[in-house]
Amino acid sequence: MNLFEQVMRKLFILMAVAPLLADFALAADKIRVSVSSLDVAFLTGGAALKKGFFKEEGLEVELIRMNANVSITALATGDTDYTMIFGSVVRGAIRGLPIKVVASFMDSSTHMLIARPEFKSVKDLKGKTLGVSTFGATADVAARMMLKHFGVDPEKEMKVVALGADRARFAALKEGIVDVVVMSPPGDTEGKRMGFNVLARAYELFSFPFIGLGTNVKKIKDRPDEVKRTIKALVKANRFILANREGSIQVMADWGRTDRESATVAYDGMLKVFNSDGSIPESGLRTVIEQAREALKVERPVSFDEVADLGPLREAQRELGIKGR
Repeated sequence: MNLFEQVMRKLFILMAVAPLLADFALAADKIRVSVSSLDVAFLTGGAALKKGFFKEEGLEVELIRMNANVSITALATGDTDYTMIFGSVVRGAIRGLPIKVVASFMDSSTHMLIARPEFKSVKDLKGKTLGVSTFGATADVAARMMLKHFGVDPEKEMKVVALGADRARFAALKEGIVDVVVMSPPGDTEGKRMGFNVLARAYELFSFPFIGLGTNVKKIKDRPDEVKRTIKALVKANRFILANREGSIQVMADWGRTDRESATVAYDGMLKVFNSDGSIPESGLRTVIEQAREALKVERPVSFDEVADLGPLREAQRELGIKGR
């Protein structure tokens, strides 16, 4: 075979395999990410999906709505790849599940205590009934932290009941089945329309990681690049949220299936708790760990490394040109 024939043969082979290589290069990694609700708390995920940040990182993402308990079980068994719930992942890790948090996207909780009209302060709630979504969920933890901040012990001085979705909690509040519920925006707007009182907002009282990214330890070990790219997409989403009010409100209205007025109130009320780099503040993580230890009645010390892995976050920040906090 002469030189010309050799060159032509190689060109023929390249032309034959080029479409296959292109398809391979364009193929996105399919991942499943769980969220607890389609509200402002999980707007980071909604923005990453709707504005194409996941696609930019070569990810085809299915955002799945699950309650906290189901999310943690699915994450531990590998039925989902990631969850955006933060506190529940920490509690799961302390219990020995093979899961860890790898990033944080909100520096405080969006939750608030909304009470029936006759209650004017948190201290008035002693001896009353609190409605939460599910026991152990971040909403439940945030509610208990707010109550304790004002000197009310929810374990000894209140009855706490799990009621599920927002609509069910509002119905129970309206019917007088409970005296106070924990909600996220735009629940405050709807609550005020119904004549209820907003007694406390978590972000005005304390700071701790609320929404972030958790995954399986095996995922971190076997697919570190995928974890890094998922973090990068969500950091990009947060930066979009912080810089683009109108675009973010539109995402909230479309993805969250709410009216524009409620989306606007939710966005304006919670903008200050979104961070721009995905960092997990040490003091905030310690708060989450201590809350988890108390809830689980764990007496032994718990290290950061037991519940968090910051390796993928540091790589993501480096590639994005961000100096982490």
